[in-house]
Amino acid sequence: MTIHKPAALYMHIPFCRSRCAYCDFNTYAGLEELIPAYVTAVCREIEVAGERWGRLTVPTIYFGGGTPSLLPLDLVRELFQVARSRFYVSDDAEITLEANPGTVTVGYLRGLRSLGVNRLSLGVQSAHDDELRLLGRIHTWAEAVEAVEWAREAGFANLNLDLIFGLPAQTLARWHQTLEAALRLSPEHLSLYCLSVEEGTPLERRIASGALPAADEDLAAEMYELAEEMLAEAGYFHYEISNWAKANPKSQIPNYKPQKWWPEPETRSLKHETLSEEVSPYVCRHNLTYWRNEPWLGVGAGAHSWLGGRRWANVRHPREYIAACGTSCQLVPHQEVEEIDRRKEMGETMMLGLRLAEGVRDTRFQARFGRGLEQVFGAELAELQDLGLLEWNGRVTRLTARGRLVGNYVFAHFV
Repeated sequence: MTIHKPAALYMHIPFCRSRCAYCDFNTYAGLEELIPAYVTAVCREIEVAGERWGRLTVPTIYFGGGTPSLLPLDLVRELFQVARSRFYVSDDAEITLEANPGTVTVGYLRGLRSLGVNRLSLGVQSAHDDELRLLGRIHTWAEAVEAVEWAREAGFANLNLDLIFGLPAQTLARWHQTLEAALRLSPEHLSLYCLSVEEGTPLERRIASGALPAADEDLAAEMYELAEEMLAEAGYFHYEISNWAKANPKSQIPNYKPQKWWPEPETRSLKHETLSEEVSPYVCRHNLTYWRNEPWLGVGAGAHSWLGGRRWANVRHPREYIAACGTSCQLVPHQEVEEIDRRKEMGETMMLGLRLAEGVRDTRFQARFGRGLEQVFGAELAELQDLGLLEWNGRVTRLTARGRLVGNYVFAHFV
């Protein structure tokens, strides 16, 4: 069968022991008894996708959730076996699994590593137990530290920690303490997210009732800027608005030093052609697929895909998903199916690519679409440059420091 162009593979595992107070993802607590049938359904979807799309080349696999670390090892093995039987999984594939501290043991992590998982993403969120309780997390900071120690003992050399800032009543000093505590664990990657209070969540109801104060947006901006300073000083490369990776000490880029954003005017060694993975081997290659607006296949309940010029989402509830995969020889029923025309694809490539410090390069854009940035978005680039939100030199466009703080305003100009 013909080898197709690369497509990242995302597997959604929607089960949790309990739902966090801020979560509006497609996740479900108390349905763990469905896990074996659910994995069988995902395997069936992968088989049918292989029939539909052919032997896709898969450079990255990402187990997201939910809490993928609730999967027993034999079911993780089953998912790998069917993925490798239907797709060509690259020998150097980045394979990430999200895990929650408090749901793993050193034996379980060793098992994941032996199966081929080579990147672990731990949902740590805070170094303060009271903040973890506020968020509805089931672990303590001590358990998070223990999980990191176990991950190292199991052989993981590529570890991400998720942290959240902008919490109700959170102070700058306490955020500073969380960053310091996380840096002491020396993760290869950090993802820092400003808390988004979503409608219908327990946290939103508590804020609406006055039981908790609303987050201070100005203070959240200070927290973000503090993180930029601390992580640059600690040797991390800020390659995407919310993501940092340890810079490669053996990089072929001479005299490169991590800094708040890339490139700063004094950093002459970073060329316009340099890509994120050349600066750090620890950038998340799977997520770079999304930010570069390249194809991906999502399997599982509620998973989204963008492949073959269209975007779609699977049915959301695990029971419906299992039933659909068990009774149909076709692809699982899709929702929100959308054909992506060329103009929309160009706009989304800009919106997503501007999240990256590497920015959007004119040569890559032109190779993909047959037209240069100036031809398609000349007016938008000029306006945003005049506002001090973008830099554009005819070869590459990037967000400025001010632009990163109002990214949504910038992105709206392209979609």
